[in-house]
Amino acid sequence: MRTHRWRNVALATGIAGMLAATGATAMAEADTPDAPAHVPDLRADVNRDGSIDVEGTSDSAGENTWTARRGAIVLPTVDDDAKRCPVKDARGRPLSDKKLAQCNDGSDTKINGTRDAADLARLRTVPLTGTPAGSHGTVKAIGAGARAGKARLFIKRDGRWSLLRATDRLSAAELRTGVELGVEATDVVRDARKWNGEVKVRFTVTGGDTSRSDDVVLRTAPVLTHHHLQRAEEVLVTKVKGAGSYGRDQRAFVKELAAQVKDAGIGKPLTTFTKYGDPWAQDFVEPAYASVPGPGGKQHTMRVMIRSAQPDRAAGRELFEKLRGPDVGVVQVGKPTANEEWTLNSMGNLETIPPYTLNGKSYPAGRIIQGYRADSGAKPAKSMRTFLSSQGVQAPLLLDTSWLSVGHVDEFVQFLPADTERGWRIGVADPAAGVELLRKAKRDGHGAMKMFSVPRGSDIPAPKETIDQVLAKASFHTDNKVAAERIEANLAILKRETGVTDAEIVRVPGLYTRDSYESEGLSGSRKLRRMGPQTLEQFSQLRGADEARGGRGSADGARGAAAVRPNSAYVPGAVNGVLLSPTRYLAPKQWGPVVGGKDIFTEAVNSVYAKAGFTTAYIDDWYTYHLGMGEVHCGTNTLRDARAPWWPTA
Repeated sequence: MRTHRWRNVALATGIAGMLAATGATAMAEADTPDAPAHVPDLRADVNRDGSIDVEGTSDSAGENTWTARRGAIVLPTVDDDAKRCPVKDARGRPLSDKKLAQCNDGSDTKINGTRDAADLARLRTVPLTGTPAGSHGTVKAIGAGARAGKARLFIKRDGRWSLLRATDRLSAAELRTGVELGVEATDVVRDARKWNGEVKVRFTVTGGDTSRSDDVVLRTAPVLTHHHLQRAEEVLVTKVKGAGSYGRDQRAFVKELAAQVKDAGIGKPLTTFTKYGDPWAQDFVEPAYASVPGPGGKQHTMRVMIRSAQPDRAAGRELFEKLRGPDVGVVQVGKPTANEEWTLNSMGNLETIPPYTLNGKSYPAGRIIQGYRADSGAKPAKSMRTFLSSQGVQAPLLLDTSWLSVGHVDEFVQFLPADTERGWRIGVADPAAGVELLRKAKRDGHGAMKMFSVPRGSDIPAPKETIDQVLAKASFHTDNKVAAERIEANLAILKRETGVTDAEIVRVPGLYTRDSYESEGLSGSRKLRRMGPQTLEQFSQLRGADEARGGRGSADGARGAAAVRPNSAYVPGAVNGVLLSPTRYLAPKQWGPVVGGKDIFTEAVNSVYAKAGFTTAYIDDWYTYHLGMGEVHCGTNTLRDARAPWWPTA
């Protein structure tokens, strides 16, 4: 919005008409005219083409408002381009979580190198060639963002960037030639009710007693989670130390994962977390990104790692200590409060539906799903839900995970790229198909075969039950009937919210149980939550803490035998795998019954994914993740290509 003050009322109407083409508004005040050449004009990349038009009008219309389709965008500078942020204090002691999170490029008043300069949203003043001597200009941020300290301005002089304060003046010479400015958002949007990301900048020109102003409005880029139409570029995993059997098995998993990643054509080597021994790399962080239009029409992107709302989970500190750096920021959101179950705050409980449009409503960056306990009302931390919804783009959707012990959405649903008009399908675990595989094996005379083909671990016996024994248990059928019903109920929500049809659903055989394996040494191990122990032996020590935090569902027993029962994967959950490329899927090794030299679950999973266009590879996670109620997806994470714009494009 442009506001101008004239000293001559008589000429105000004529000048206002002349200004109308640029959206200016006139306010008459005093008694002498000023030349039209003094009219300030501040430009931003309103049309989002990566450049600023100061000669034409393509960046003029709508500059003082912001809509989904038009308006300049500014990055939240939460990265550390110069690697200046410390992780220890002057005495070599680790910084607190609060102090770790306080440092980033937005926390100082400098431009930390050329990469930091590239993060600035550019503004330009249109040259006022007839500016008389003695005139001056000012540029400042105004409004809620300025009051909250969320915006900072810089000016480029003699090829160098420097801080521009609200009281600093632009000279008459600078007004004549025009100047280049930069604006940064000093933080991400955390609660849209307090600050919605808007940054308003006002350019004022003063000559004598006359002042005229021009405003432009920018909006801070949202922090967006990845979806599976974005190609995997890097895989993250924890590498556990220690000489015990779990450490050895887990390091073997990491080695095999590296080979699988390379075979999938991912050029970057694995990024390994090594400091805190939390093997659940999916759970303590959600990789995300913020992006803006860049030069040449390419997107300029910053990765933003979202730490889980689990402040007692030390592994989240390694995001600051190891990953934060050039074009990589970290966001620490908040603590859980009442009725916010600890395990629901793990990021394995956050997945993203790929982009879609339904009934005129568009989600160009996809849509978030999270699990909650419908039986108790427990939800993920309010601070995290507020943060995610405040981004204003991915409209989080809650699914009922009461029936799962861990309660994460990644345990039963996934989203798969597809060569279809929609571009993706939904993959879900299918307990009925899993039960039918066992029934068929029994009908074919193989009921005496062992249910699991996994070899004995170095210090843990392998399960001994047979197909006949499994099928004879009433609890087995009850558990999988409940799982199937709950999956179908969640699927109905997804179908209603996305428009996906039955033909777009990939049903992957799987089984669930709430019982321990029938083998020595494993009693109770299936009832423990993924908490991040350093060794399998520590699971039993963590059980008490799990129950104290509400990690196990409260429905068991309280609502009788027909109640929702906490479940976990019985056969390693195939849907709980990693999409390595648009055609290659990495699943946990099934270790199912072997009939005729072939694992019947592996064959069935291969067939289902092949029909969906994928080659399935396998990795053994039985002793490293499966027994801890997770799978390969729970133990890994991915950084994905974020070059596609989240804003609508022509």
